[in-house]
This record gives sequence, structure tokens and C-alpha cells, in this order.
Amino acid sequence: MIRHIVLFTAKDKADIEQMMDGLSILTAIPHARRLEVARNVKTDQFGNDIDVVVYGEFDSVTELAAYKAHPLYQESIKRVRQLRELRFAADYNTSAPCDSTLTTT
Repeated sequence: MIRHIVLFTAKDKADIEQMMDGLSILTAIPHARRLEVARNVKTDQFGNDIDVVVYGEFDSVTELAAYKAHPLYQESIKRVRQLRELRFAADYNTSAPCDSTLTTT
């Protein structure tokens, strides 16, 4: 399974709801096993710069690519791009072996 996480900051905090509306149309795209769009509740002790989070789960990279090729994905970009300052994205495979090792002393 592929997890897809995208973090956004708003240029103007007054536009966060409009960003949420533009990103929420992504939930209508059928390729995701799960897709959530949420405001950051900003409870982290070190940093709370992120305003909106998109979290998705996909059965494969192919399904993720189909999601990104969907017309609603392009519509969401059109609505949100001018409102956002920063966008960070990460995709990772949950079935891949762990890349790190835990050591105890």
C-alpha cells in the first residue's frame, strides 16, 4: 500500500477554508482506498506552520498515478495553487522493509 501525505501552508490564514473546499473535491476521486482532508489542529510542541493536511492510502503506485491524472485533481490544483504558500508531499510504500534499525544502549 502507498501512503500519500501532502502538507500545505496558506499565504493568508483567511483563505484556509477556501483551501479546504478546493482540496475536499479530491475525496470524490475513486482511486483512493482512503482520502482525508483536514485542518492541522496545531498541537505540536516544536512547530505548527502547516495549515492543511491531505492524507491518502492507495493500493499501488498505479492507483496513485490514476488519482493524480483524474480531472478533479487538476481542478483542485487550479483552486488551491494561488492560495497556498508552501506544499510538501511524501509518498511511501508501507509494505517495503524498514530502512532504519533500532538500537538500544
